[in-house]
Amino acid sequence: MDRLDNTIRPYAWGSPTAIPHLLGTEPTGEPQAEMWMGAHPGAPSRTDRGTLVEIIESDPQQELGAATVTKFGPRLPFLLKILAAGAPLSLQVHPDLEQAKEGYEDEERRGIPVDAPHRNYKDANHKPELICALTEFDGLCGFRAPSHAADLLDGLGVDSLKPYVDLLHAQPEEAALREVLTAILTADREEMAHTVAQAAAACDRLGGDYAPYAGIAHHYPGDPGVIAAMLLNHVRLQPGEALFLGAGIPHAYLDGLGVEIMANSDNVLRCGLTPKHVDVPELLRIVRFEPADPGVLRPEAAPDGEEVYDTPIDEFRLSRYVLSPGATAHDLTLPTPQILLCTEGTVRAGEHALTPGASVFVPAGHKAEVTGAGTVFRATVVV
Repeated sequence: MDRLDNTIRPYAWGSPTAIPHLLGTEPTGEPQAEMWMGAHPGAPSRTDRGTLVEIIESDPQQELGAATVTKFGPRLPFLLKILAAGAPLSLQVHPDLEQAKEGYEDEERRGIPVDAPHRNYKDANHKPELICALTEFDGLCGFRAPSHAADLLDGLGVDSLKPYVDLLHAQPEEAALREVLTAILTADREEMAHTVAQAAAACDRLGGDYAPYAGIAHHYPGDPGVIAAMLLNHVRLQPGEALFLGAGIPHAYLDGLGVEIMANSDNVLRCGLTPKHVDVPELLRIVRFEPADPGVLRPEAAPDGEEVYDTPIDEFRLSRYVLSPGATAHDLTLPTPQILLCTEGTVRAGEHALTPGASVFVPAGHKAEVTGAGTVFRATVVV
C-alpha cells in the first residue's frame, strides 16, 4: 500500500484552524478548506511511486481490480476529502447522470471552454456525495415543507417577503417551491439586496431558529441565496452522523469539520451565496422540488466491527472502524481499491503508522490489516 501526500485547497470559505488542528500542524493564517485524497487530475495524491493518477494509469487492472475497471472504467471513481467549513459554502445542486451527460454534450457542441466562468458542466458524470461529521457540523439540506418555510419567512416581519409567504401556502407543494425559488433568483438585484438586509437585521434580533441565517447574511450581504436558504432544512450533525446528497437536492455546508466522499466529478449548479455564475434556467431544470426530511445517517454496525454509511450509489462506499487498544488486527483486504484515513488516535495499516489526517491507498486485493487505538475511515467502491 502507498502512503498518500495530499493537497490542501485554500478556498476562501475554509477554516484557518480546523485542518491544522487535526493534523497537529501550525496554522498559516490562511483558510484551509479541503484536503483531497484520490486521483482527481486537479490535485492527485502523491506517493513514492508517483501520483495516484500515474499509478492507476500504468496498470488499472492491477491497482483497481478487474471488476472495478469493468464497471467504472480505468479510473478511481471516487474522491475522498477532509472538509473544513469556516464560512458557508455556496448553495448548490448536482445533476443526475443523464442530466450531466446532456449538459456536458450541449456545452461541448456550443464550444464553451471547459474553464469558462459561465460553464456549468466540467464533465459528463454525476456527483452524489456524503458528508460525515468529525465535529458538530451545520448544513442545509433539501426543502422544508412549504408551510414551514412560509412560517419562517413570515416571522421576520419583512413586508417584501409577504408575496413569497402567500405563494408557499399554495398547492401543489412542488409548484409552490419552484415558483418561490424562481422569484427569489430572478428578482431585481437592488430590491432583493434591500430585502436581504431587512431579513438579516430581523434574524440578528430574533436569534434562535434564525441564528444560522444571520450568520449566512453576515458572510453574503445582499445575496438572494440568504432568502433561498430559508426554504431549506437546517441540519446540525453530531460527530459520526452523516448526510447523503443525491441528485437535485439543494444544499450548503455552513460550519464544521467532516469527511466527505463523492463521485469523481466537478459538476455544480449554484443557487446563491456566491459571486460565481448562477444559471437560473438550468438550475430549475436540475432541482428536485420535493419537500423532505434531510435523512441524517448513522453508521450500521457489522459483526467484524465495520460501521457502514449506507447509500444508494456504487461509485463510493464509506465506512469506519473504531479500534480499541489491544484488539486483534482487522483484516480489511478487498478485491476493490481502498483509501484508509485515520481521523483519531494512532493506528497501523500494514507498515504505515497513521496519525490523524494521514492516509494510504490500498490496491485491489492487497493485504490490508489495521491495528492500534483510534478511528479509521475506509473508502472503496461497490462492484
